[in-house]
Amino acid sequence: QVQLVESGGGLVQAGGSLRLSCAASGRSFSTYDMGWFRQAPGKEREYVAHISWSGGSTYYTDSVKGRFTISRDNAKNTVYLQMNSLKPEDTAVYYCAAGQRLRVGVGDYWGQGTQVTVSS
Repeated sequence: QVQLVESGGGLVQAGGSLRLSCAASGRSFSTYDMGWFRQAPGKEREYVAHISWSGGSTYYTDSVKGRFTISRDNAKNTVYLQMNSLKPEDTAVYYCAAGQRLRVGVGDYWGQGTQVTVSS
């Protein structure tokens, strides 16, 4: 069992930066791939990025490549999403997830989400 709690969301101007954190409980954190998803108002949840259990591989959706960086610290049971050059279209609730099929949107565990709002 893994419980996930996101933090770090907020209001930022376009071009600014935020760092999201996802703290996990449970001894098996380091065995899971971890990812970030987002859901904007009126839209379906979409994949943003994920990182392999070891941290050796990272993957991003095209719209955030070069702007967002996912990382993890298995000693702290935490995964991060550094978001730079934010755009108004990045506004959404961001969710952390753990699982082995994140790229197709299937997570074994989900956090409650944190709101990110980017003003123009």
